[in-house]
Amino acid sequence: MTSFVLDASVAAKWMLPAKGELLRPEAFRLLDAYEAGDVNLIVPDIFWAECGNILWKAVRQRRLEQSAAELAMQTLMQRDLPTSPSKMLLQQAVMMAFDFGRSVYDCLYVTLAARSKKQLITADERLANALAARFPVKWLGAL
Repeated sequence: MTSFVLDASVAAKWMLPAKGELLRPEAFRLLDAYEAGDVNLIVPDIFWAECGNILWKAVRQRRLEQSAAELAMQTLMQRDLPTSPSKMLLQQAVMMAFDFGRSVYDCLYVTLAARSKKQLITADERLANALAARFPVKWLGAL
């Protein structure tokens, strides 16, 4: 069975309104495969806070009503994705951030992927372009 580290940028496609969300069909194909038991997903614990922040920001930008954001977060949390503690990943992620000029947040996902020998699936094309040659990072649009 295929396993991936899931970036919050992909989960955002599941939670936000379709308008303006590129790669939404690809994100839902991945979700469907997960729900069918064909794919395993794992996330670092920062994933949950990032998803909450994505929804908060969408409400502030008036892209989403607060009640819809609350329901989206509840639905995501019910998926109960296996979660890895960031503390164990942090030292390597910080070094990677310094070495490659990426945020520590992004590097936590990449570090989890490298350590678990899984690919990180991200909707962040810049992240994929910056790190895919050296680390197991795959852009959602290439799935």
